[in-house]
Amino acid sequence: MPVRIAIDCRHIKDFGVGTYIRNLTRSLARLDRQDRFLLIAHRKDLHDFAGFPENFELVAYDRADSQLLDNIAFPLFLRGLGADLFHIPRYQAPLWMPRPYIVTVHDLSDFAYEAVAGWRAQTRRLKVRRTLLRADMVIAVSSATRRDVEDVLAVPPEKIRRIYNAPDPRFIGQVTAADARAAGPNAAERYRQRILERYQIHYPFILYVGNIRPQKNVPRLVEAFALLKGELAGHPAWSDLRLLIIGDEISRFPSVRVSVMQSRVENAVRFLGFVPIDTLRAFYQAAAVFAFPSLYEGFGLPPLEAMASGTPVVTSSVSSLPEVVGDAAVVVNPESVFDIERGLRDILLNEDLRERLIERGYCQVKRFSWEQNAADVLKIYHSVARLRTTVA
Repeated sequence: MPVRIAIDCRHIKDFGVGTYIRNLTRSLARLDRQDRFLLIAHRKDLHDFAGFPENFELVAYDRADSQLLDNIAFPLFLRGLGADLFHIPRYQAPLWMPRPYIVTVHDLSDFAYEAVAGWRAQTRRLKVRRTLLRADMVIAVSSATRRDVEDVLAVPPEKIRRIYNAPDPRFIGQVTAADARAAGPNAAERYRQRILERYQIHYPFILYVGNIRPQKNVPRLVEAFALLKGELAGHPAWSDLRLLIIGDEISRFPSVRVSVMQSRVENAVRFLGFVPIDTLRAFYQAAAVFAFPSLYEGFGLPPLEAMASGTPVVTSSVSSLPEVVGDAAVVVNPESVFDIERGLRDILLNEDLRERLIERGYCQVKRFSWEQNAADVLKIYHSVARLRTTVA
């Protein structure tokens, strides 16, 4: 019997959760033509689901979940949809969320790096724990996140299922033979060069992609880059090496700019903000090294995106990152500026290591797919719906 499933898609424009929502729903659309899906999104974002099959219905709802009234308004709205179950793709669900529902937890960084302490933080933690305890199933995007949900919020392990995320397919897809013939030889390389010229990039660079929050450890990366820059000052290939940082919230976290000034590398570090995904892919492909020394990640998509683009990766030995990158990256202690610098230097100066990491990276990326993610999520939908029917 078909199941009627409502998915909260209001955060499709977000950096990480948006990737999850976009690729999960598209993969479900390819896999499942029997069940009925209600995709709830802000009216201005409904066009993101254009072309979905007939068993997917778009439902407009414009209130943000950050509004206090949403704790009442959204549950009332959901009850009127006649769904058999609900999927909230992040752990912030309304207090009076109707059941049955499933929650996806991407990370618990808000609790590891809480900006607000005291009773507000404690109240928020209790609210999230209540949400997960009431859920019929909790999806964790890595084993590390699953452990965090158990340890930090004391959610019983039998309520949690690990389902890995995957890179956006746009970083993996190759140009078809027909497209290549139409565009001529070396079309991809010419396109990449046009993008680099547009940004006036004519030098080798290390790339960082992500937001600039404290757990991302960007100030230490800047310090490590400054050390590396000094070591390679006379190197024929790397003397003009730069660091490109693609991300947001620079104004909220001035410590990054302070580290650039204190390290005296103002002329060698560029902040580019967010860029379109085709441009981002070109940056991944052109980078000499991708650096991601994060202190905490629930999954960590950027290293896999870099691997899919054929770029060697330096990343951290903590949280979910070793689980995600396997043996396909140089893993460093993120709290040691000298170890980060060592990892970057090893890749730049050891061509055999570079080639080995690139080859392993392509293999590592194949371990993760949105098709498998959607298939596993679909099994949870059906098991929860069956259990609820049996109990009723």
